[in-house]
Amino acid sequence: MSHFAIYAVAAGAEIGGCFAFWAWLRLGQPAYWLVLGIALLVIFALLLTRISSDFAGRAYAAYGGIYIVASLLWMWGMEGNRPDRWDLVGMAVCLAGAAIILLGPREA
Repeated sequence: MSHFAIYAVAAGAEIGGCFAFWAWLRLGQPAYWLVLGIALLVIFALLLTRISSDFAGRAYAAYGGIYIVASLLWMWGMEGNRPDRWDLVGMAVCLAGAAIILLGPREA
């Protein structure tokens, strides 16, 4: 599986897991939503370990850009609030940063 695919699935798991806690605490959903949230957050953490990077911090930093994109897509798809132009500009900047971190040449 490619880095991008791992990051995309990890972002879905993280956002879904966090949303499950949000739904329980802020939207009054039943406590079993917490079980779903915990399971998704465990999946998220396991997926990030699949990124081939010598340093966890670099994998997490690159993931940050993907997380921002996924969060805005969640806002649009699940919450019905379409990203505005500033969201889109910020998303592009974050993706560029993530790509530089993940794909930039490294000194041996």
